[in-house]
Amino acid sequence: MTPLDWLLESDPAIRWQTMRDLVESSQSAVNEGTIRQASSERSRIPNEGLGARVLYSQQPDGSWLRTDEPKWASTLVTMLLLRSFEIDPADPAVDAAVVRLETSLCWDDHPGFWDLRPPTPGGNPFFEGEEEPCINGGVLALGGYFGRPSSTLAQRLISQQLEDGGWNCDAPTSSRSSFHTTICVLEGLLEYECAAGPSPEIAAARARGEEYLLERSLFRKLSTGEVANAEFLELAFPPRYHYDILRALDYFRAVNRADPRLSEAIGVLKSRRQPDARWLLDRAYDEALPFPMGETVGGPSRWNTLRALRVLRWYERQA
Repeated sequence: MTPLDWLLESDPAIRWQTMRDLVESSQSAVNEGTIRQASSERSRIPNEGLGARVLYSQQPDGSWLRTDEPKWASTLVTMLLLRSFEIDPADPAVDAAVVRLETSLCWDDHPGFWDLRPPTPGGNPFFEGEEEPCINGGVLALGGYFGRPSSTLAQRLISQQLEDGGWNCDAPTSSRSSFHTTICVLEGLLEYECAAGPSPEIAAARARGEEYLLERSLFRKLSTGEVANAEFLELAFPPRYHYDILRALDYFRAVNRADPRLSEAIGVLKSRRQPDARWLLDRAYDEALPFPMGETVGGPSRWNTLRALRVLRWYERQA
């Protein structure tokens, strides 16, 4: 079975992105048929497989729960997972879930640590975020994708950009940016622009953040050229807030910036392809999800294979 066939025999969330990003034909009529089929497949996500499971597991107060995790963590990462499915935000079931969340919960510092609570005076609405830029990057991405873009949150993140172009949740204690926080904020700013329209200020902030990653070839220390963190070369899904080269490459694909400084990370990605032309799941930061994802660390991963194939297809077309 080819990797493409393997992806097409999967969850609707994977099938529809495979059809859109990887299935192609030189015959326009077939292309149009594939596009229609992909759109039909997307409409199945809220009702079948992982998408339906996410929606079904939402609590009456709009949150997602896992007993050993704070409510904010389970809710944020489950919503980010739903976004990664590229589910249709206009679907009535999806919109109802988003409305339930935004009207029932807000960020509230009680006691001394941020969590989600019923609306209280002074509590930030969910899509306005809290304090840490790694969390707020994810919140901004969710707001943009699900039709609740927050200009206030976007401006807050821009104001927190560091001298070297990136972001760090430990600032101002640390003046050096974090790969993890930077990719979270970049994804959020991009999703915000997609929803709210082009903004020279946000585009400039994104460009500086992109340079932070590109100057480091996506995974090296600027000072010594050494690998900054071995985990950056391990491909994870879902990522939570964690950084790796596939997540970064998929971001550069989304902004269509095929910079020559991506080439080393592309080479590493190619080297991770297995003899059966699939990619493995090296890590899964799924500790806050309310249900298992169905993939095993060390085994073949449809999510990593889908993302790796579309990154390589995009990059090779730019060459």
